[in-house]
Amino acid sequence: DEYQWKGPFYFIQGADPQFGLMKAWAVGDTNNGDDEWGEEIKLAEQAVQAINKLNPKPRFFVLCGDLIHGMPGTQWRKDQEQDLKNVLKNTDQDIPLVFVSGNHDVGNTPTKETIDNYCKNWGDDYFSFWVGGVFFLVLNSQLYFDSSKCPELKQAQDVWLNEQLAVAEKHKCKHIIVFQHIPLFLRKPDEDHDYFNLEKSVRREIMEKFHKAGIKAVFSGHYHRNAGGSYRGLEMVVSSAIGCQLGEDTHGLRVVVVTDEKLVHRYYSLNELSSQGIEQELLDMLAKQN
Repeated sequence: DEYQWKGPFYFIQGADPQFGLMKAWAVGDTNNGDDEWGEEIKLAEQAVQAINKLNPKPRFFVLCGDLIHGMPGTQWRKDQEQDLKNVLKNTDQDIPLVFVSGNHDVGNTPTKETIDNYCKNWGDDYFSFWVGGVFFLVLNSQLYFDSSKCPELKQAQDVWLNEQLAVAEKHKCKHIIVFQHIPLFLRKPDEDHDYFNLEKSVRREIMEKFHKAGIKAVFSGHYHRNAGGSYRGLEMVVSSAIGCQLGEDTHGLRVVVVTDEKLVHRYYSLNELSSQGIEQELLDMLAKQN
């Protein structure tokens, strides 16, 4: 049923609730200063309440990684995961949750064990799904960042991705959209590599593959600031965090409207979304039946 385009819809993208980072950042100890996350709990609760109030309802809510701050094997990780699950289970049951793995979820250098652990807790680290004629791909970007301890898992994702893009071509989907934690790039496709983007040769290969497949946009988090750019018609959308801000942006969520021709998105602060909801211009786009 979801293979068919039935008119415009929207979804909500959030990123980096990252329970524990605000305290760790404040005390200047990002390795083990994450022993409190009360502020993040409040922000995540505010995000869920804002989403639950929206009318019409979003088709799904995707969280683009760094669900919690505690790296695999660290002290507070289990408690952080449990507290996040407790908040998220209050999401309206008609709004499916989609989870994307981030570097804090599987480790900067993931292993088979850290990925298995993530999958047990949150679901597959890569998968695809259809909504109203649009094909969505969720990727584990950590395998592109450093797969030195699990090369066979990176290879498996690559094979799977090629198969999925072949499926998309066969089904003549309306749009293809990708979710991953680490952005391909922050502003320019040829910018230098650093912690917040993918290595240049890896990035070039992925961008070219995505461009050839006709992928419309990649939505990421990781940067804790809003950013983005484009490469040959492929839009790179980097959304700031629900949790700790590392720049001038506010704690927020992105509303993404999918129309026949294009994607229109806007980042809202949690306060704005809670008090005013989605602006009329976007609601009008949703009301247009094709």
